[in-house]
Amino acid sequence: MNQWQSFLIALQFLTTIPVRVSEPVSAKNIGQSLLYYPIIGLIIGGLMLGFVWLLGEQSSWVIAILTLTLWITLTGGLHLDGLADSADAWLGGLGDKEKTLRIMKDPASGPIAVVVLFLVIAIKFIMLAELIQHQHYLAIIMTVVLARTAIPILLLTTPYVRSNGLGTLLVENMPHRSVRLIISLVLFLSLLSIGLIALSIFFIVLLLLRYYMIKRLDGTTGDTAGAMLELLETITLTTLVIF
Repeated sequence: MNQWQSFLIALQFLTTIPVRVSEPVSAKNIGQSLLYYPIIGLIIGGLMLGFVWLLGEQSSWVIAILTLTLWITLTGGLHLDGLADSADAWLGGLGDKEKTLRIMKDPASGPIAVVVLFLVIAIKFIMLAELIQHQHYLAIIMTVVLARTAIPILLLTTPYVRSNGLGTLLVENMPHRSVRLIISLVLFLSLLSIGLIALSIFFIVLLLLRYYMIKRLDGTTGDTAGAMLELLETITLTTLVIF
């Protein structure tokens, strides 16, 4: 029953799918929810592919834009918000940790955030259209799964710099051995399904983003983790189209 609650916590946090988590919610259940992040990615990817199937007679461009709309709707724009906040903070923070963290808390979005969001959404749209046209459906699913697996990888290896909130509970209560096992399984399946090149580029980008987080902030925040997820999705889709 506790594992079911942890699954529902992950589903509620990462999607807009209406679920009800029974009270009380323990810190242990919140930490264990990290185990289900790849499964939530599989659910999101599966719903996207079901939608693609329903729109099968339409052009790839029509299917892509509608599927991307569903994708953003299912996630509630959660990680896009983190990307926008991080983009503003990275430019406006001028290399200063405290200023960067302060800007991230500002709900307003500046011009750089708008530009970055437009580019990410536009690239995702074009790459989705290409993958759908060539019926590379497994690539789409694995992109969504891998990006959500990156969150446990980041939290397992990187300090969390804010002293409160969901991120702190996740880091302090994650089951390390089980998280490592799930990560290893997903990476193995990714290697079999999308190949070494795409997986290698995924890891290179993840490590670079982690490096810049540590250099600027001495760790990660919820916003930078969300920004990382969006950038990894975009770059992985692009890699799978180009290679």
